[in-house]
Amino acid sequence: MSALTALRVLSIIPPMTQLNTPYPSTAYLTGFLRAQGVAAMQEDLALALVLELFSTQGLPAIHVRAEAMPAPMRSPQLQHFLACYPQYLATVDRVIAFLQGRDTTLAHRIASRGFLPEGARFAALDNYVDPDDPYGGDPLAWAFGALGTYDRARHLATLYLNDLADVLREAVDPRFEFVRYAESLAMAQPTFEPLAQALTAVPSLVDETLARLVEASVTRHRPDVLLLSVPFPGSVYAAFRIAQTVRQRWPKIRIVLGGGFVNTELRELREPRVFDYFDFITLDDGERPLLALLDHLDGRRAAGCLVRTYVREEGQVRYYNWPEPDVPFAEVGTPTWDGLPIDRYLSLLDMLNPMHRLWSDGRWNKLTVAHGCYWKKCSFCDVSLDYISRYETASAELLVDRIEAVIAETGQTGFHFVDEAAPPKMLKALAEELLRRRVTISWWGNVRFEKSFTPELCRLLAESGCIAISGGLEVASDRLLKLMKKGVSVDQVARVTHAFTEAGILVHAYLMYGFPTQTVQDTVDALEYVRQLFENGCIQSGFFHRFVCTVHSPVGQDPAAYGVQLRPLPDITFAKNDVGFIDPTGTDHEAMGRALNKALYNYMHGIGLDLDVRQWFDVRVPKPRVARQFIVRALQAQ
Repeated sequence: MSALTALRVLSIIPPMTQLNTPYPSTAYLTGFLRAQGVAAMQEDLALALVLELFSTQGLPAIHVRAEAMPAPMRSPQLQHFLACYPQYLATVDRVIAFLQGRDTTLAHRIASRGFLPEGARFAALDNYVDPDDPYGGDPLAWAFGALGTYDRARHLATLYLNDLADVLREAVDPRFEFVRYAESLAMAQPTFEPLAQALTAVPSLVDETLARLVEASVTRHRPDVLLLSVPFPGSVYAAFRIAQTVRQRWPKIRIVLGGGFVNTELRELREPRVFDYFDFITLDDGERPLLALLDHLDGRRAAGCLVRTYVREEGQVRYYNWPEPDVPFAEVGTPTWDGLPIDRYLSLLDMLNPMHRLWSDGRWNKLTVAHGCYWKKCSFCDVSLDYISRYETASAELLVDRIEAVIAETGQTGFHFVDEAAPPKMLKALAEELLRRRVTISWWGNVRFEKSFTPELCRLLAESGCIAISGGLEVASDRLLKLMKKGVSVDQVARVTHAFTEAGILVHAYLMYGFPTQTVQDTVDALEYVRQLFENGCIQSGFFHRFVCTVHSPVGQDPAAYGVQLRPLPDITFAKNDVGFIDPTGTDHEAMGRALNKALYNYMHGIGLDLDVRQWFDVRVPKPRVARQFIVRALQAQ
């Protein structure tokens, strides 16, 4: 499997992914390629872009553009920024250093509420006022307690950074987001035209800054091959801008596009203009396609023997998939973070909920316990795609070897296992191996709330370092859970989540609304189940997602089995994933969603758990059919 080659490969994380820890795709590929003898490097330009813009070097350019806006068009937030600009300029570098953990003593000044200029985002603090306030009107004292100075300061610093992002969005680039940057240009876009127009428009300050960072990176590493991994629609636009810059300056560099967005939305790509920016586009796991591609670029393999790779030939998109086995999960090697500035990531604190904050708080080493999903039946999931359907495991001994190697390299003992659903059997073996070898880590990950997670197993996982678990309760309706082939029931979820909580493990529930045939009554009942789960300490966090039908899911492939009719899709030459559908129930899921999210926000802060769930809805809804003691009885039955 050797890929010995003189080619130099640079993998780049494009804006935007996340700011608290590196997205793991480049770490996996870089580690694998180095094990094959390839000179492989990596950089995170998502983090670099934010650090460049929000600094004493970047802020003046934002200020110039804000001042250039006509006064009648300036929002109150923009007016506040201009009025307080000297204060912003004096504090921005210090706030960034504080969020990076390099200047922790600044917490006292930030927490005092007299150090930072406070814009519109700080109004959210009013939501935290407790009506029985024992802290004299200080909302953050209620949220964090009298001793939570550091967390309090990080939350205030995060609000400060969000204020600046709002200014940037208004004065410089209306598409800018810390995560969902310009995602509307790519997500489920049937044609390339919106993205093409954006790429030929006059570059914004953000585009110009990114271009400078790209030029510096390429000059520094001198790659022959550039890999761009785009996990989300919000990183597609910047990936194309990076490719555009490289193509103009270094036309001989071969540019490759891959990642989660490509794997789900570009599987039927027919748009040749995409190859004005990229030479190759690969699908699914990148290891085998990259080995084949490097052989091809070295002259050892014909184009027809590429693996899961799109190219443009004679003006047309051509797909090659030479039948060659994937690299087994046990042989993909250990990811490396070498080249990524792990001490410069920002530990943000967006939400006060202790479980929800894990996604943006702290630098987590991301690893996978197993490849794919061992269940692969859920009707809302892309079960036909490789990242779900091909289930493979490695031994617990090998996984702990990888964990120890990562700790030795990064000095960090926090791990986020990014499996679709980590298998209970593997987690048990992993926990036992960690304890046997006395390897101390803190870890969290995603599971299915199935009965295999007994109280005994939950305690074992906690002893091995498990601090939090997320899992899908989805629609919280036994009828709909059966329809979606989730393989769990509400009472079972109650018992499993309670077992995790009793073991000292925080629990986050993925929730869903708008599933085919879901009625208003189903939605009200689901919220009552969720209320009782919070009330009885089974879950501490949750998030309601609106169901989206995808073409690769069982619902998308057999809509009649779920009682719906798909809306006709337009002629698609670019991104194909989401598909609309007609549900005969006619439920106004938009109105339902507003109520569900409002209720959940309050439940996560311990508010309103004694209220009738109907009070959260703006429209008249029926009384829940769920017994008020349903979850209590389910827990007593275990």
